[in-house]
Amino acid sequence: MESGKLTGTLALAVFTAALGSLQYGYSIGVINAPQKIIERHYGRSLGVWSDRAADLSENGTEESDNNDAGKHPAVVMYWSLSVAIFSIGGMISSFLVGYVGDLRGRVKGMLMINVLAIAAGLLMGLCRMWKPHIMVIAGRAVMGFYCGISSGLVPMYIGEIAPKAYRGALGTIHQLGCVIGILVSQIVGLDFVLGNDDKWHLLLGLSGAPAILQSLLLLMCPESPRYLYILLGKDQEARTSLLRLKGAYDPTEDLEEMRREKEEADKEQRLSIISLIVSSVYRRQLFVALMMHLSQQFSGINAIFYYSTDIFSRAGVSQPVYATIGVGVINTVFTLVSVALVDKAGRRSLCMAGLGGMCCCAIAMTVGLKLQNDFSWMSYVSMAAIFLFVSFFEIGPGPIPWFIVAELFSQGPRPAAIALAGCCNWTSNFIIGMTFPYIQAWMESYVFILFAVLLLGFTVFTYLRVPETKGKTFEEIAAIFQKERKVHKDSIELQHLRSSSDA
Repeated sequence: MESGKLTGTLALAVFTAALGSLQYGYSIGVINAPQKIIERHYGRSLGVWSDRAADLSENGTEESDNNDAGKHPAVVMYWSLSVAIFSIGGMISSFLVGYVGDLRGRVKGMLMINVLAIAAGLLMGLCRMWKPHIMVIAGRAVMGFYCGISSGLVPMYIGEIAPKAYRGALGTIHQLGCVIGILVSQIVGLDFVLGNDDKWHLLLGLSGAPAILQSLLLLMCPESPRYLYILLGKDQEARTSLLRLKGAYDPTEDLEEMRREKEEADKEQRLSIISLIVSSVYRRQLFVALMMHLSQQFSGINAIFYYSTDIFSRAGVSQPVYATIGVGVINTVFTLVSVALVDKAGRRSLCMAGLGGMCCCAIAMTVGLKLQNDFSWMSYVSMAAIFLFVSFFEIGPGPIPWFIVAELFSQGPRPAAIALAGCCNWTSNFIIGMTFPYIQAWMESYVFILFAVLLLGFTVFTYLRVPETKGKTFEEIAAIFQKERKVHKDSIELQHLRSSSDA
């Protein structure tokens, strides 16, 4: 029987892997707080300001120069590149998830890529020693490259070592690590901590710190039993790994499930990304996986963060940055709620509830934004909608797409599927980041109606197409799609026979 215990070794392995998620979240959030300070240093490095003007601005006596430098075309270009290069790095490296994960294993794969994170942290932490704009952009590119691989490896490893009963709860740990990382970056980025002119480079340099701790802890983490058994055929090592992860129990049932999965995997060729895209066998699983990642990014969650500080300011909040940190706290709290609910309520139910709730909040946001100049209390409607929007996102659409991909695919196509889903996520994130300011300028307060329409479509899709994977083995989940394919094939054949008989 499968062990129902959460052992210390399992907890250590999940925590260690999630440090990569925390690093990912920190890297997303860290660049926002010190924007004006970084722009000022870029301006000085590029010769936009004289040293005297820069020094006066640092002392707060030449604020207009500060603002003007931030608007200089060269500074704007380098700042935009500092933000965007992170996503570009992730888009490129997400295709390497399967290769890195299979090269030496999940644990050694995470250990190898930590070199990238540490190098990125050093580039940004030491950026004041040379040209800040070049070193920060280089550091952000390397960190993005690291996060593209890490954001695939972490859910893959956790999904493969988690007991069936806890697979959902442990799968959401990746998203929990991300939101904690964002929250930490918001707090550490406060002006009186590290978000100031003297320490901003240390704030960026800390991006690589979790990699050092993770590297030490990974030496104590067992390799994925599924990787050992199915890919390498090392049944004894897989048994040892299972016993380390789950304690004293009879692993026969788990090994038998892996044996059946290995037999199925041996019947098919190891799928590359191109082979997976053109394969009709896995087309439905892949469509579901990609749509779930699209629903996460095109939900409007990034737009909410973009708007939040402005809305809080209009509502009369004297320190909107603290209200934005409040949104980060809500982010974290409701991800914990998802951890508690996902193995009880199920993946499909939480995604539908989350997407539907976000759709209603987007409509409320539109009403609040449109009428807040006419009715002062409408600002509080907008604030409430922000908090609820974030809450619904973290209950389902935020964490679930990251780990459900590992559940939808067997061992053979899983690395390629995770790589494709990760690339889809990073690409759509990049598209939203680049286009939202233009969409917002065009649609103004009606911008959230666009997201409400998208969210309604994603809710209907989840209801019609996404299967419930709660409590099912990988074999049982694959059987759901095989049954769907058979029904679809029979339906086509029946239509063909009818058309032939009519003719």
